[in-house]
Amino acid sequence: MKSLFVCLVIFLSLSAQIAFTETRIRCASTTSTQNSGLLDYILPVFEKKTGIKVDVVAVGTGAAIEIGKRGDADVVFVHAKELEMKAVEEGYFVNRHDVMYNDFVIIGAQHDPIKMKGMKSALAAFKKIAENGALFISRGDKSGTHTKELSLWKKTGIDPKGQKWYLEVGQGMEKTQRIANEKRASTLTDRGTWLATKDKDKLEMIIVLEGDPTLFNQYGVMAVNPQKHKHVKYKEAMEFINWLISKEGRQVIGAFKDKNGNPLFMPNGR
Repeated sequence: MKSLFVCLVIFLSLSAQIAFTETRIRCASTTSTQNSGLLDYILPVFEKKTGIKVDVVAVGTGAAIEIGKRGDADVVFVHAKELEMKAVEEGYFVNRHDVMYNDFVIIGAQHDPIKMKGMKSALAAFKKIAENGALFISRGDKSGTHTKELSLWKKTGIDPKGQKWYLEVGQGMEKTQRIANEKRASTLTDRGTWLATKDKDKLEMIIVLEGDPTLFNQYGVMAVNPQKHKHVKYKEAMEFINWLISKEGRQVIGAFKDKNGNPLFMPNGR
């Protein structure tokens, strides 16, 4: 009788472990969704509602997409729409949706040495940085922010690579901001990370340029194609995607604010 009881306990324990394993999905996402605190804010709501646990790998957008392409994630939540759509067209992902947006801003030293404050054009600001040889810190990590930065340089007709004033650090957004702060340099960042970390990291920097429509920053989510990778948890990934773009998901994202009440992301899921 005792051995039967022990066997039953072991069976129930193993069953519970299997069930638990089956309700976990892996999400490859960006450092900005992690550094800003967004994922820590929204995932408990989703997990409580569905019982699906989300394990996050936070890297640059380019790396996140590659993780998904290899089938090492079930869902990808990033912010470089052109790269996302290309990966969908190539068949690596399905069911891509817009989720939310914010914008990029250029931050720099408080004394604004080359007088960018008040400028309206990001391209003009980048040209001014190059003309003055003012130190600029690039993430240099193929992230969504790095992709945006490179597109801006390309539009100016300036190739910053190899220039003494251009430093690629290969780091996430928060660390890149810290380096820019230490070196009294400027950098491109997303508003969500800036608002969430500037006080915590005691950054002695200011936004020197914002509001340019070219700095719009769209985030999207997409499921890894189960036809490419049979093992992915497509059903659970779609539950996560559908929740993000649902009325409840949009409300939770919209309610995420910094300590001063500023929203860090604006939901536009559909």
